[in-house]
Amino acid sequence: MKHSLREAVNRVRYFFRQDLLDQELDEEMASHLEMAVEENVRRGLSPKEARRQALVRFGGLEQARELHRESRGLPWIDVLTQDLRYTVRILRRDRGFTTVAVLILALGIGANIAVFSVVNTILLRPLPFRDPQQLVRIVEKDPRAGESTKTYTADATQDFQQQNHSFQSVSGYFAFTAPDNFKLEGSGQPIPATGILVAEGFFQTLGVEPSIGRLFRAEEFVHHAQPVALLSYPFWRSHLGGDRSIVGRAINLSNTSVTVIGVLPNTFDFGSVFSPGAKVDLFVPYIMDDFRDDGNDLALVGRLRPGVSLTAAQNEADQLFPQLYFAHKHPEYGKGYTGKLTGLKEYVSGKLRRSLIVLWCAVGLILLIVCVNLSNLLLARTTARSKEFAMRIALGARRRRLVLQLLTESLVLAVVAAILGLGLAYMVLAYLAHQGSLALPLLSMVRVDGTVLAWTLLVAVGAAVLFGIAPGLRMSGGNPQEILKSSAGGPGISDGKKHDRLRSTLVVIEIALACVLLVGAGLLLRSFLHVLDVDLGFEPSRAGAISVDSDDGGDPAKRSAIWQEVVRRTSAIPGVEVAGISDNLPMSRNRSWGIAAKGEQKAKTSNYIDIFVYIVSPGYLKAMGMRLMEGRDIAWDDLSNNGNVVIINQTVARRLWPGQDPIGRTAVAGGTEVQVIGVIADVRESSAEDNSGAQMYLPATKQFGPEGVNLVVRSKLPPASLATSVMKTLRQINPGQPATEFKPIQALVDHATSPRRFFVLLVGVFAALGLLLASLGIYGVISYSVTRQTQEIGIRMALGATQTRVQRDVIWKTLRLALVGIAVGIFASVIVARLIASLLFQTAQTDPITFIGMVMLLGAVGLLAGYLPARRASRIHPMVALRAN
Repeated sequence: MKHSLREAVNRVRYFFRQDLLDQELDEEMASHLEMAVEENVRRGLSPKEARRQALVRFGGLEQARELHRESRGLPWIDVLTQDLRYTVRILRRDRGFTTVAVLILALGIGANIAVFSVVNTILLRPLPFRDPQQLVRIVEKDPRAGESTKTYTADATQDFQQQNHSFQSVSGYFAFTAPDNFKLEGSGQPIPATGILVAEGFFQTLGVEPSIGRLFRAEEFVHHAQPVALLSYPFWRSHLGGDRSIVGRAINLSNTSVTVIGVLPNTFDFGSVFSPGAKVDLFVPYIMDDFRDDGNDLALVGRLRPGVSLTAAQNEADQLFPQLYFAHKHPEYGKGYTGKLTGLKEYVSGKLRRSLIVLWCAVGLILLIVCVNLSNLLLARTTARSKEFAMRIALGARRRRLVLQLLTESLVLAVVAAILGLGLAYMVLAYLAHQGSLALPLLSMVRVDGTVLAWTLLVAVGAAVLFGIAPGLRMSGGNPQEILKSSAGGPGISDGKKHDRLRSTLVVIEIALACVLLVGAGLLLRSFLHVLDVDLGFEPSRAGAISVDSDDGGDPAKRSAIWQEVVRRTSAIPGVEVAGISDNLPMSRNRSWGIAAKGEQKAKTSNYIDIFVYIVSPGYLKAMGMRLMEGRDIAWDDLSNNGNVVIINQTVARRLWPGQDPIGRTAVAGGTEVQVIGVIADVRESSAEDNSGAQMYLPATKQFGPEGVNLVVRSKLPPASLATSVMKTLRQINPGQPATEFKPIQALVDHATSPRRFFVLLVGVFAALGLLLASLGIYGVISYSVTRQTQEIGIRMALGATQTRVQRDVIWKTLRLALVGIAVGIFASVIVARLIASLLFQTAQTDPITFIGMVMLLGAVGLLAGYLPARRASRIHPMVALRAN
């Protein structure tokens, strides 16, 4: 072993001293040669003959040099260097082919890199927290209506913190924070900011440390503590200039002096993990004593103790949660708590697993189609080089050596394409990372890292082997005698038929793969169109909403006056049809209470149903385009007189009073008796794909306080055109109104459907690219076949074949390839449709419109790709064809 190691080390040393060793070898061989020549001269030979016999006896100088180099250095590196130099010369000579091949391959590799980066970030890479495998999300086992059934009360949270033995720590955050719930004042116009209330130990549980300053302390989570805040890194940089001295100083947040105690690291993005698409600017303490009598509002996160499994923690949670204090404090809410423990990573990204895998497979199919296409291109190209390879084989080159040469050419193409693809992927990922409109978790953390670079290398090498191995084996396996005898310098007849069969087979594979992509994309597109056709229960077009800064001090009369003034003056803006206010909006944050018919709630607590709650003003329903089916709207008198009235949706009416008229009946909601004054059509409050839940709309009164103020405006004009007028009106009422964004209601719907739109768009683009590549493959094979059969076509036309007959024969060959590929593709598509069935919405796995439409599209494109060579073939002049080589 020592000898082998010493030999390896010496070979490496000799490799870097080749020039010096070659010079010493040349001098030594020259010396031996001169000595042999002198010996022959002394034997009576002439100088010329003496040198000739000395060379014959020596055995050849070049062979001796090569043997010596192989024995002392690293011959495989020499061979690789030679192959690389030859490859560069060949590719530079055929720049058209090189450019096309690199661009096609760069597109395929770049798409794979970009998609893998998203998959890696969302599914594979651990969360950016300390020991992320220990983090657990805790929710109800049967979350029924919105965030309220996924959260817990302050009492329940403290009980679980004190009684459990499975967690190092358990903390949480307030789950019902409104966007732009704070405003930063002090210089110029107030700046809107979104702040999250976090419970004690939240950042310690996650394992997040501030970049400057410190985290919250225990004494800052009690009544009358000095207000403090932690800033997010982007907010600190953009609005406070990245001033490190801000730590320890006070800022004016919503007319309150708040001390900044630290800045969180740039790597911590709360929104991307816990609320995809949300921008969070700062964090303040959640003081539990302030929320004792509130309902569920804390979203819980825990860190398991070392050595404790998720199963063991779940078993303990099953015992503890039904006993938590709040369930016994308020028995009217029915059964006690439950707790379902899920790894935080799985909770954040698990729902997207199947969609991302489908996307990953789709982009993999694109790379396969690219490789098949390039194999066809290389097969056509190597035909022109057939004499070169035949000559090298005849001169003694091993077939393995030729295959390695062609693989080297493929590898060079793949590496260049991978570099371009990496640049393309980097630009795509930079764009995606800043798309807050996409409700995809962790998207802001997408980047090119070491794992992505390793994947790029793997894809490049794999692609090089895939598209290079077939041409390499085909050319090295040819018959050199038959090729060298061929007058045209191309393959022989039998060899050419094999060549055609191989290229045709590759085209069939291309068509089949494209068919799978097209059918999959068609099914997903049909599903997305069905999502867009869903009756939302409101009309998002021509409506917009803006968060209003309204300081009413908790006085219902003052609140009613402010709201009435805001609605009145906004409604007077030219172009505005109607305006109204709500604390929450559909497809954004939500909360739920319990509601029951009067008298029924006392008979059985299970008669309470979970219901989404909206605190609204008159005009809101019309501004949202909701349909009042019976009864009346809320009136301003209901607000000013603290009227206990409610509007419910059809689902609530059916469940509480089946087959009866609900108008005028009494329900119990939030512990208060309310009279039903109206019924509206069901509204899809969470997403277009989820069924409508129970909903109620209450006036903002002493009993029912709002969690925020959102002004909704319906106009004949595009919502964006009203932004300036609405902001001007709001600042006339309240000069401290921050510059919050006036968002179209359609943006809420788009945000809710953005994951499906994102996947459908990408799969659709990949399908279109696959269709294009398949058409190019068909065109290339048929065009090459026409070129090879030029003489045959000329003879047939000289013997009387018509142009129509020639065209028909070429098109029929095209159609045969397309039909075989489509048949294989349909079979594979049926299997794929079953695998993606869970991603479909109101669309059958074997949707006939999709299958027939995609097949017709693929067939039409195939025929078009074959028509061009057919037309060229029919125009061949017999005399020109017969004179051709």
